[in-house]
Amino acid sequence: MTVTRRLAHAGFTLTRDYPAPVERVWSAFAEEDQKRAWFGDADAFVRGEWAYDFRVGGRDVAEGTFHDGPLSRYVATYTDIVEHVRIVTTYDMWLDGTHMSTSIASYELVPTDRGTQLTHAEHGVFFDQYWTDGPNREAGSRAILDLLGTHLT
Repeated sequence: MTVTRRLAHAGFTLTRDYPAPVERVWSAFAEEDQKRAWFGDADAFVRGEWAYDFRVGGRDVAEGTFHDGPLSRYVATYTDIVEHVRIVTTYDMWLDGTHMSTSIASYELVPTDRGTQLTHAEHGVFFDQYWTDGPNREAGSRAILDLLGTHLT
């Protein structure tokens, strides 16, 4: 079987207002037990490998098998962290062992009168058979931010 080699780029920006102070939202990213509660332990998949190293140059791994579906693998490297202000990562995704994308993602936290405004901006490069997957990534990121919101309330 011949694989068609192609690239596609996709980007999006998502904003959420959470009724929690910046310190609480920050802790949801910066403390392993909290991050695992909303990011790594979803009911939608059976958890596999997990690694967590929240520091510039540190690496996170989250792997899981979707019920009746593929094995997903996320590997991120933190490139910039400013406490209570921003987090920037580069990350790669694999699906059933096939490298599907490389992305840069940022999370910016801004205090508001009601809590915290979080802005997630991302740009991804999608490979080969996954070249049309940009909209799915945005939908997945929306779902993850919803899980964070549930965790914070």
